[in-house]
Amino acid sequence: MIKIMNRAIVHIDMNTFFVSCERLTNSELNGIPLIIGGGERGVVASCSYEARRFGVRSAMPIQMALRLCPQAKVMKGDMELYSRLSHDVTEIIQEKAPVVEKASIDEFYLDITGMDKFYGSYKWTDELAQRITKETGLPLTFALSVNKTVSKIGTGEGKQKQNLEIPEHLVQSFLNPLSVRKIPMVGDKTFQLLSRIGIRTIKTLSEMPAEALQRMIGQNGIELWKKANGIDNNPVEPYTERKSISTEHTFSQDTIDIDKLGRVILGMVEKLSYQLRSEQWLTSTVTVKIRYANFDTETRQCRVQYTSADHLLTQTAMDLFDKLYQRRMRLRLIGVRFSGLVRGTYQIDLFNDTEEMLALYQAMDRMKNRYGFDAVMRCAAASFKPNTKNEILKRKK
Repeated sequence: MIKIMNRAIVHIDMNTFFVSCERLTNSELNGIPLIIGGGERGVVASCSYEARRFGVRSAMPIQMALRLCPQAKVMKGDMELYSRLSHDVTEIIQEKAPVVEKASIDEFYLDITGMDKFYGSYKWTDELAQRITKETGLPLTFALSVNKTVSKIGTGEGKQKQNLEIPEHLVQSFLNPLSVRKIPMVGDKTFQLLSRIGIRTIKTLSEMPAEALQRMIGQNGIELWKKANGIDNNPVEPYTERKSISTEHTFSQDTIDIDKLGRVILGMVEKLSYQLRSEQWLTSTVTVKIRYANFDTETRQCRVQYTSADHLLTQTAMDLFDKLYQRRMRLRLIGVRFSGLVRGTYQIDLFNDTEEMLALYQAMDRMKNRYGFDAVMRCAAASFKPNTKNEILKRKK
């Protein structure tokens, strides 16, 4: 009889990553309440543990955070610094681990199944963690267990209890007393729904019939029940960095209509920006490409602060087009590319956008997710209709 080997899955979470990066470059920030985010009307992108003790949390309006912790220092984020340090951490992990998934700019999953045969999974992970901190100066927490869900929950608990190892026979006893909020897929609405029927701990949730959960919240009910019972067969997906995303539009008839060209650019930027947010990317470089009727092709690009907000990217793209389109000949093709991509857990630019702008993007993206990209668009972009015959979506890795 062949014995199936238990998986060994590690989740690594870089603790208060943005704050830790800033403290590397300025030791005077150590030990003080620190908030990373936009201006007074912006939102919190990250905050130190000293600020969290006062109730400050990520995505909270800056004004509210300062009411809770008026002595906090507010700093604008430096995504270029964060991206560089995240790349350094990634290189160290990829050099040692057999399979690595980079889930965001500051968290990783590792599949080290079989390591016990040679070394010991926990000892190997602990030494890797020590090497990361020694070479980068960045603190982290890790948890080792049999799947991604339990490991991720483990890092959340480990921030108070240090690094954790949760073997298979202890998974359910580890999960049972925790709040259902600890399950990664449980948001505020799901928590409120479960609370109304008396389900507040993972133990209670795990004992509920899966079919009843499915009737309550649809197919996600089955997945939720599995996670509450420590079941997660999702693989660790090997990490490859995407370099750029782009789209091109070839006109059925060559055109010199500036208004039409502007609407097409606006539609393409809105489409690509939505894709960035959906896949949790930020871009640092915008490129506009034009092809004249005689097939002469020209491009122009510009670096921007990392963002995925189309109101910022649209202005950059339009400025590039105005500088690029000087010959006033008819155009047969126009294209937009976003490159210099970095991963991030934030769907839009939390360093610059106001609370109102954040709410607007979240509302628009929810409608797009539910009803399709064309469900809600800016008026000027509404005439842009993606067409498989004249639009090419490129995804370069």
